Amino acid sequence: MVKQDLYDKSTIRLFDAATEGGLKAGEIGLVTSKKGLGKTSVLVQFGMDTLLQDKQLVHVTFDLHSSNVISWYDGIFTELAKKKNVGNAAELKESIVSKRTILNFSLDNFSLSKVVNTLNALKAGGIAVAGVILDGIDFAKVSEDDVKAVADYAKKENVTVWGASTADGNKLADSVPANLEGYFSAIVHLNQKTDAVAVDVLKIHDKKNVESGLKLDTKTLLITKA
Repeated sequence: MVKQDLYDKSTIRLFDAATEGGLKAGEIGLVTSKKGLGKTSVLVQFGMDTLLQDKQLVHVTFDLHSSNVISWYDGIFTELAKKKNVGNAAELKESIVSKRTILNFSLDNFSLSKVVNTLNALKAGGIAVAGVILDGIDFAKVSEDDVKAVADYAKKENVTVWGASTADGNKLADSVPANLEGYFSAIVHLNQKTDAVAVDVLKIHDKKNVESGLKLDTKTLLITKA
């Protein structure tokens, strides 16, 4: 019941409301921004949302140590738990993260196709993955076949996949190469404004440049209303 309450109060409910339901199972989404604006925080919020549904999550990182990823989840859980004043927070967190698998791939020797192979191996080992996080995608090193492999995997296994990459510009064309855009059902860009980091929805299914009315909290980096 507490997990359900946290899920109902999750920051992702705000995103879902702003995007007519958000990303669906079987689809892939992308979060972009300049470095240091909060991409990993947003990814972890999407990941935590999967865990709060008692579903298996795989968090793949290319440029962070596993301990740093764990710290992000600990921090996001703590902030969500504060909102609900959870009494048995430590026990609840242990239960939630028991369904999380962290995979660390080297940027020097990786491909998204290799990641998909690993995900398929997890399935063969009995882990029913429902959500995947791909933190640190470098489109300069990613081929269209790589992205297609992820999209095909998501659709076949009915898995929700969120990735993140660095983008210096604020337009859709700055966030993802034109030949790859069609594979992503959602593209979200974190845009530094004068007083806050705006959560700009550049694409959600067949709609583009949707006014989300969302931003990141300056202290917690949680998604909140602008």
